[in-house]
Amino acid sequence: MPEDDLIDIKFRLYDGSDIGPFRYSSASTIDVLKQRIVSDWPKGKTITPKAASEVKLISSGKILENNKTVGQCKLPFGEFTGGVTIMHVVVQPSLAKAKTEKKTDNSQQKIVCSCSIL
Repeated sequence: MPEDDLIDIKFRLYDGSDIGPFRYSSASTIDVLKQRIVSDWPKGKTITPKAASEVKLISSGKILENNKTVGQCKLPFGEFTGGVTIMHVVVQPSLAKAKTEKKTDNSQQKIVCSCSIL
């Protein structure tokens, strides 16, 4: 594989810390990157993804699609020799889990009415 086809990528987490940089082929898919993030996620973080589907990667203000390759997501203006591409990582817990937690929270809330008639 030619050296030109390799891209160094660093993943910036919500708290400003980084994972990487790692070197990827420009043919690697975004899904492969997400799986690497989940497996290399630092211990002790308050938010931890349980699966690649809970991870969103953002580069140049765009959410990257799983089926796209790294080469398709490269920035034409940001390429320079020896540069590291930084992608931002957003963790979104799965929708089913969020809905379950929401239902639990609603059932625990008590409705209080405080009307006053004068």
